[in-house]
Amino acid sequence: MANIKIRNTGERIEGYQNVSKFLEDQGVLYEHWDTSKLPAQLQENCKINDEQKEQVLSVFEEEIKSLAGRNGYHKWDVVALSEATPNLEELLKKFEQVHVHTEDEVRAITAGNGIFVIKGSEELGYFDVELEAGDVISVPVDTPHFFTLREDRQVVAVRLFIDPSGWVAHPVQDPQFTGSN
Repeated sequence: MANIKIRNTGERIEGYQNVSKFLEDQGVLYEHWDTSKLPAQLQENCKINDEQKEQVLSVFEEEIKSLAGRNGYHKWDVVALSEATPNLEELLKKFEQVHVHTEDEVRAITAGNGIFVIKGSEELGYFDVELEAGDVISVPVDTPHFFTLREDRQVVAVRLFIDPSGWVAHPVQDPQFTGSN
């Protein structure tokens, strides 16, 4: 289950109900999918090929279609990042810049983990959403944020889009963001 770390205060929020309530108050969708449905060879495996990515989509077809139907997403795919990913460092540098999108950024973590750093209300500032397998998050349109990997540097995530060609990161210069804590 996801945990929250408030960057300004160091406060931590844990437990599904507490995390859900906090994120709901910030306008961020949070759900949890049952990753035990995945075949054993895909559980905790972040070095997957295209056939295995299709298998992930098949296993979670019902959940994907439910989320897509509720929120107007039309396309989805799977991204897998690990030390085996070519140009991982360049990808991470691109991901780790504060930016916004013209549509929601939706990720369902199916293996591994990662952190979304999201700007909350002005008085709250930035907070980290520490995600693990099963966590589903949707960062709302025009919300400053970025994504980074955790120490083990690996993740598999289902991505949902309204228009994948329109999913472009628009950098934001935010004096309130002070970098990693």
